Amino acid sequence: VKWAKDHRIVVGPGRGSVGGSLVAYLLRITGIDPLKYNLLFERFLNPERISMPDIDLDFTDLRRDEVIQYVSEKYGRNHVAQIITFGTMASRAVIRDVGRALGYEYLYCDKLAKMIPFGFTLKDTLEKVSEFKELYKNEAKAAKLIDLAKKLEGVVRHASTHACGVVIAPEPLDNFTPLQHPSQAENTIVTQYEMHSIEDMGLLKMDFLGLKNLSIIEDTLKRIYAIYGRNLNIEEIPLDDPKVYKLFQEANTIGIFQVESDGVRRYLKELKPTELEDIIAMIALYRPGPMELIPDYIARKHKRKNIEYLHPKLKPILESTQGICIYQEQLMRIARDLAGFSLAEADVLRKAVGKKIMSLLLEQKEKLVSGMAKNGIDKRIANKIWEWVLPFARYGFNRSHSTAYAIIAYQTAYLKARYPVEFMSALLTSERNDTERIAFLIEETKKMGIEVLAPDINESFSYFSVVPEKNQIRFGLLAIKNVGEGIVQAIIQERKDHGPYSSIQDFVMRVKSKDLNKKSMESLAKAGAFDQFAERNQILLNLEKLLEISRETARFALSTQKSLFGSLQPSSAVIKLEESKPATEKEKLIWEKELLGLYVSSHPLKRIRNILEKRTFPISKLSFYQTLEARKRFRIGGIISSVKKILTKTGKPMLFLGLEDLTEKIEVVVFPSLIETNPSLFQENKIVLIGGRLDERNGDKKFVAEEIEEVLETAEL
Repeated sequence: VKWAKDHRIVVGPGRGSVGGSLVAYLLRITGIDPLKYNLLFERFLNPERISMPDIDLDFTDLRRDEVIQYVSEKYGRNHVAQIITFGTMASRAVIRDVGRALGYEYLYCDKLAKMIPFGFTLKDTLEKVSEFKELYKNEAKAAKLIDLAKKLEGVVRHASTHACGVVIAPEPLDNFTPLQHPSQAENTIVTQYEMHSIEDMGLLKMDFLGLKNLSIIEDTLKRIYAIYGRNLNIEEIPLDDPKVYKLFQEANTIGIFQVESDGVRRYLKELKPTELEDIIAMIALYRPGPMELIPDYIARKHKRKNIEYLHPKLKPILESTQGICIYQEQLMRIARDLAGFSLAEADVLRKAVGKKIMSLLLEQKEKLVSGMAKNGIDKRIANKIWEWVLPFARYGFNRSHSTAYAIIAYQTAYLKARYPVEFMSALLTSERNDTERIAFLIEETKKMGIEVLAPDINESFSYFSVVPEKNQIRFGLLAIKNVGEGIVQAIIQERKDHGPYSSIQDFVMRVKSKDLNKKSMESLAKAGAFDQFAERNQILLNLEKLLEISRETARFALSTQKSLFGSLQPSSAVIKLEESKPATEKEKLIWEKELLGLYVSSHPLKRIRNILEKRTFPISKLSFYQTLEARKRFRIGGIISSVKKILTKTGKPMLFLGLEDLTEKIEVVVFPSLIETNPSLFQENKIVLIGGRLDERNGDKKFVAEEIEEVLETAEL
């Protein structure tokens, strides 16, 4: 950890129970003072614990490999390896794999696989899902597929490298485990024994986790240094900044670690956090089960509900969490302070409650109640405390872990509140391969009053960058389809060495790269990278002329012969570009969508925003409205971004549309009957309103269309 920090690799403040270790804090392995946050060492390590203490470390996901490389050099390459993991065929995957081997059509296998609820085996599904059972009984094809799949379910399908496990051995690893190169990385060594076998042998397994949010923090800090010359130490920021808590209170937490989902943002608005303790509690509570305690926590914080304690000794333990037992450490302190347990004994109680082992629970109840009685607590009250604490304790979360993650949440929120442009450009860069996520984040960026600009030949770098002093973010050149790393590096290097480009001609004469060709030039022009020099259609019309200048300049550099320009150097002649009809806004937007994956300079739906607001539900809020109002039918609207056609068993066409509004994108299923009534409407770039219902199964969200109408260019606003 020290080496990583010395090399400016951002390291997380810790995770899991190690946060309770004062020694780990003093050695800077963790970044949280366990005394300040009431974290317990015995939750991490105590005489009752047989297994090795577990220290998981978070590093930036982009630089995790550097840390593994350092460890290999420090302890010896033959002493360090990553750990193999075996992927097995789960119920859904085995149906698809066997179906493919049998030559069954994909949609048939996919339909069968999607009938299997998550976590169910094939045996469970045959017993509990009637639709699946009926197919098995009545269709020989399905029965054959399922019978073969049952034999292969759970069988190892492939080997890969464990996401975070690293083993460090006192002797060469060959003495303990066979080793191999994983097929996808010849320079990496992995053990042939998986994680549990490695631990059972007594070898030290460490988890080096790559966390994307830490990469975002690191990238933001680099941008702050580049722009302001300021070395901001993220571990030393104040934890009581009102601007940061305002961001949490208003739930402006898109891009903030652990608190980005719609649900948690809704609760944050009600909670209005005022201290780190509230964030720690929210991270611990926002999980299935304890989530039901959140309204109670909020009501108590805002004094809408009285806080009562069954015994005065509970107050100092539960005061910081509004009288609710949220953390495992609180249960341990109740056992210590009220029943005289040692903290090691209290940890045994925590495990018994967490694992719901009945015999162990009864034994612990007896021990806890009699302990309280010995400490002068009435036996009736002691029994009441046990009954009261039990349901909370089952949900109990590790406070050390929650505190560490609350710190990362606060750090990302601090950067968003204090350095919004730098933070959002780092966030956009980290999500650069996910077009849908980028579109969503750009909307968020605009809401923050930050303009996101199309790529520019003089201002863009490889990825998203900050336009200094202008509160703007500029698209990177690598975001443009057909524009590769070679040409981008050549453009940036030439600009760095000899200053900005002064014209389109200056550009083609100065950039010397084999990748400067018709395809890359056309893409740069259509994406708007040359807008400051000439209109997009004009560049496209004069493309051959410009490329000939580029070729001639290259030839001139290699030859002393007279060129196309007589005795003059090519750079001395100014070429006049032919005039052309300017591209329409619609054409520009179609090009942006094609080359950048989204609309940047504007959006085709902005013109009809009023219609969408009055007549449709936002796609991003569909699930929320369905849950809230139990509405089964909705009207949504947007632009058709993709059309996929398949044939049904009866030979009729069925469509899967990509539909996007100003908030999100959804897949729309269109059945043959609707296609027959409106065959001409189902085309890319048509703007439509669609009535229907939301079909949400196992996290898979589709909209089933029942009616459709087109919004024409002349639509009244």
